[in-house]
Order: sequence, then C-alpha cells, then structure tokens
Amino acid sequence: MAESMKKLPQMGRSKVWTPHAIEDIQAKAELGHYQIRGFSTFFNIPTLDQLTFLPAAMTRLPLEGYREFCETKTVLGGGKPDLVSQPLELDIPIYIASMSFGALSRNAKVSLGLGATAVGTCTSTGEGGMLADERQASKKLIYQITPSRYSLDLEHLRMADAIEIAVGQGAKPGTGGVLLGAKVIDKVVEMRQLPKGIDQRSSVRHPDFLGADDMAIKIEEMRDATGYRVPIFIKLPACRVAADVKIAAKSGVDVIVIDGMEGGTGASPEFLLDHTGIPTMAAIPAARRALEEIGMYGKVSLVVSGGLKSGADVAKALALGADAVAFGTAALIALNCNAPLYEEDYAALGTAPGYCYHCHTGRCPVGVATQDEELQLRLDPEKASERIASFLRAVTMEVTMIAKSCGKSNVHNLEPEDMRALTLEASAMTGVPLAGVDKVVAPWG
Repeated sequence: MAESMKKLPQMGRSKVWTPHAIEDIQAKAELGHYQIRGFSTFFNIPTLDQLTFLPAAMTRLPLEGYREFCETKTVLGGGKPDLVSQPLELDIPIYIASMSFGALSRNAKVSLGLGATAVGTCTSTGEGGMLADERQASKKLIYQITPSRYSLDLEHLRMADAIEIAVGQGAKPGTGGVLLGAKVIDKVVEMRQLPKGIDQRSSVRHPDFLGADDMAIKIEEMRDATGYRVPIFIKLPACRVAADVKIAAKSGVDVIVIDGMEGGTGASPEFLLDHTGIPTMAAIPAARRALEEIGMYGKVSLVVSGGLKSGADVAKALALGADAVAFGTAALIALNCNAPLYEEDYAALGTAPGYCYHCHTGRCPVGVATQDEELQLRLDPEKASERIASFLRAVTMEVTMIAKSCGKSNVHNLEPEDMRALTLEASAMTGVPLAGVDKVVAPWG
C-alpha cells in the first residue's frame, strides 16, 4: 500500500495524461460538450523567440543610438495608386488588431483608440460594427466586415480609413466568432440585433461570396462605395498560407493580414486554440514567398498578427517579410489585463493575476473584457490610453534599436540575412540559417 501511494504523484507527471488533459476529460464527461475559454493556445509551439539577430561588428557599421535616425513610417495599401488614393499611413509599423466591442468593453475600445492616436497609428473595429466613441477616439480606424454582417452600415464604411474583410482568425480558423450571453447586453444587443443574454455564434463564411471570383466583385463594390479612396484588407488565419495568400492577392486586395495560431480571442472552443493553424513564425515567410511567386510582393502589403509581444518580435516579423504587425493580446495586457489588482475577483473566477484566461465569462476583474457597468468603471480611458501609448512607444524604441544595431536606417530594411535560427525547426520553418553552421535546414525546393 505504501509503495502504491508513492507512485500516485507520478500520474501527474505523465507527458500524455497531464493534469490539464485529465481536467478536460472530466469536464466533458460532466458537461457533455467541449469547453470554451479566452486568451490563446497553451501549447508549447515554435515561436519567434527561436530566432536571434546578428548586430554589426566588423562587417558593417551600426548607427548611433541617439544621433542617427531610423525611419519607422509605414504605408499599407500603397502599391496600387490607381485604385487607392489614400493608403493607410502610420508613424510606426504596429497597429491595434481587430477586437470587437462586445468582446471588449466600451472603455477598453476608447482607450485603445486614444492610445493608438497618440503615437500615430490605428485601431480596428473588429466584429460587431463601429462604436461611435471608438471612431471619435481613433484618428485612423479600420472597419472590419465579418460573415455575420453585424451592424454593417454603408455610412460607417465610408467613415473608415481602411476596410478589412475578415475570413477567419488564428485562434479559431474555419469557425465564426463566439460571444457568450453574459456579454450580449444593452448596446451590444442594439448594434448586433441579437436577443439579450443569448450566446452568439457568428457565421463561418460570407453570405455573398464563395470564392475568389465572387470576392473580386465584392472588392470592386467596396471600392466604388468608398470612391476608390481607402485600401481593402483581408484577414486570413494561418492555415494553407501559400494558396490562400495567392488567391487573396489575385482577388484584388491591397493588404493581407495573416493571423498565426498564437492569436488571442475573447472566446473559442478550447481544442481549436491548441490544434488548428500554424505558428506565426512559419506563416510569415510562407506568405512572403507566395507573394513573390506571383509578382505581388511590394504591391500587396503584408501584416502579421498572433502572439507578438515585444519590439524584438516586431523586428523579426519585419525581417521575415512583414510590412507591419498588429498587437491584440499584448495591447490588452498593457490596458491592465492580468494586472495584480482586485485579487478577490480573480479568486472568485478560480484564477489569479497573471494566470487569467476567463475573458469569455464577462467578469473581467479589470474592466477590459466585460460589459458589466460596474466592472467597466475600473478601467479609466484616459489613464489606460497613456499606458497603451507608452507601451507602443517603448516597443518602437526596441525595434529601432535592433535596426540601428544591424546598421539599418529604416526598420523596413531588416531582412532574413540579419538573423540566425537557434533551433532546427526555426531554420526549417523560416529559411534562416542555423546559428553556428550558417546553413539552412531543409531548404525549400
């Protein structure tokens, strides 16, 4: 008996029957359906952390940190001047990713808009339509059109600085958005025309186009509706990247957004977070190669999102071929997501600051991912916007420092040659030579 008791703890150390796997099985046995949660994948997947930069030494000259300038200006959708008279011009190569009012509180959306405006970048409406307060807070705003067509309004379309057709997202590719009933209240009900308190699941595909030919017609309709003024984005989950990017580019879009499997969400079936899509690191070079193969690299802008969290991540994404990146979860954390505040409320959710992934419940202790009026008051838009602006400035400083250290006077001049891979899988996924041997593992044919 004593010997068997000693062996029991070993079950929790199994690589197959982990505590998480056991908990998941027991929850399904009790509930009779899969679990839904927020945040992003918990799996240990290859990330941009497996790449490192090679700053200047003898082979080139670095730039002085405070005396020499490094350009960060970014233009999205500027490759077709005959079709887009006002491409999206940003002061930095970073903007706030599409996150809906509904998943996020009104105060969170306003905070993101004010913070982005302060540093010369933009935000995106996400699903659910344009919130008037967000439009006022955001000097530049991308208007997202999703399969659900929630609150789709022609006048709002014309008020936008860019239009994004959402085909899918990295957190749950091939499925629609999820907004649980706790968040379907008041203004959300009005904007989305949904029954109050009922779980909402968006359509999985657009009702008015089924393929590239249909989408090309839809894009032309959007250009006509907006007077050939603003760029058309398309947001794709990182899945069959090469084929999807080529189809999207040939359909006529100006900007392609690739969302890796690390992408966050307010709510998703948990198994989709961990078992669908490919990592952001693998998706970027695949998208770049696809555009190069059809002669569209430079004509169609490439934006990347999904798990990006720092200036080093941004610099690596740019070096691999992206023109810009979109921050989602990182921006929410800058707002105070998972901050060590209101610890009793975290405990009531069965979690603690730094470990919370309960965005789907609508009980966000810090007022970010909630529609509860009292909880929202905990997020002061003025103070929160300052945190967003400070975070984006700090990240931009990191990007320019890396670029200068590599001898580059423009962050968009970073390239794969400036990096080395630290693991075999990183080299194989990106085509970046393996550190120490300067050879690419499993080069592409």
